Amino acid sequence: MIDPLLASMRTAASGMQGQSMRMRVISENLANIEATGATPGSDPYRRKLVSFQSTLDDVTGASVVTVGRVLRDQTAFRSEFQPGHPAANAAGYVSMPNVNMIVEVADMREANRSYEANLQVIKQSRDMIAMTIDLLKNQ
Repeated sequence: MIDPLLASMRTAASGMQGQSMRMRVISENLANIEATGATPGSDPYRRKLVSFQSTLDDVTGASVVTVGRVLRDQTAFRSEFQPGHPAANAAGYVSMPNVNMIVEVADMREANRSYEANLQVIKQSRDMIAMTIDLLKNQ
């Protein structure tokens, strides 16, 4: 009875770790939303994405989440007309990061909700283990 509960706690904990990493990457994206290149023609900050993989935990036999890689989003940069900017091209346009604040905030909310859901799994598993121990004590 306790082994499946420990496995569920391990799975939920790995999900929390993955979502925590995802929130760190999203925070980095938001912090660099205006980070342009330093010279004309140089690339600005490129949005990062986190990929996840499902692996098998050798100890518990549970399926766990691991962070695969942090990828660079290959969508096109947006251009803004800023002729006085140091990174402006000959026409006065500056390449801006491919970070969209609305998308990042939505991703952060999703990561936060997933983190909280995994936290609830751990709390409920812990409560079930405590109830099982109490039942065994009373026998």
